Amino acid sequence: MQIRELSVGPFRGLEAGSGPVVVLLHGFPDHPRTFRHQLRALADAGFRAVAPFMRGYGPGGPPADGRYDVAALGEDAVALLDALDAREACIFGHDWGAMAAYFTALSAGGRLRRLATAAVPYGPSFMRALANDYAQQKRSWYMVFFQHAFAEQAVAANDFAFIERLWRDWSPGYTLPPDEMAALKETFRRPGVLAAALGYYRATMATVFDDPAQAEAMSAGLTIPLDVPGLMIHGADDGCIGVELVAGMDAYFPRGLRTEVIANAGHFVHQEQPAAVNSLLIEFFR
Repeated sequence: MQIRELSVGPFRGLEAGSGPVVVLLHGFPDHPRTFRHQLRALADAGFRAVAPFMRGYGPGGPPADGRYDVAALGEDAVALLDALDAREACIFGHDWGAMAAYFTALSAGGRLRRLATAAVPYGPSFMRALANDYAQQKRSWYMVFFQHAFAEQAVAANDFAFIERLWRDWSPGYTLPPDEMAALKETFRRPGVLAAALGYYRATMATVFDDPAQAEAMSAGLTIPLDVPGLMIHGADDGCIGVELVAGMDAYFPRGLRTEVIANAGHFVHQEQPAAVNSLLIEFFR
């Protein structure tokens, strides 16, 4: 099935197929092409798969309101459903896209039929690990680094060598194909994209690092039950978010949560093991 350019309302990205809508939300450092395997597979399975540029990543430039908080990401996903004239949809979010998916579930009412995410769990486990788990603190060093003004220069240096190294650390044993890495770097060369990408971390984490009490408040905000059937996919070798943090996530899914840990996969599990991930998504969304 052919992948085509998405242009609907203010949203740009990629899409494929026709039928019930599945929204695919990317993370960092990434862009819609990360879902090239899922777009084709979901289209072949009878869905309309839609992968937009996340806020600040697209050709339209930074958002006029300057917001990069997780609530704004969820609001964008709801606005996309409106632009697609989709009364209901399934959603699959990876990394920051997972956070966007969770907040879409909190704000979209009954419009989500199924919620699938990868790499970032829902619940307080991650914030608690930042406070008391050395292994996760070591993995999450970049979140503190991104609070500094010189982070943009450092990430862009030497033709975005930082991004290449981050991918290797987060998905050990996997190498993004050269043409895909080149396309990813082109996205980050677009004016304003790097600042926007780091803006997600600054908007969400700056107050937490300044005031420990904010960490507890954020953790509490991630304990609201999500009234939608869920699927959580995690790479067993994820070098960004420890697989152990997925435990207990089912407590926040009263309509059920299926958890799948994929062997021989790291943070970018949907690219590393696309056949396994696609099979899970198609079965779940059907």
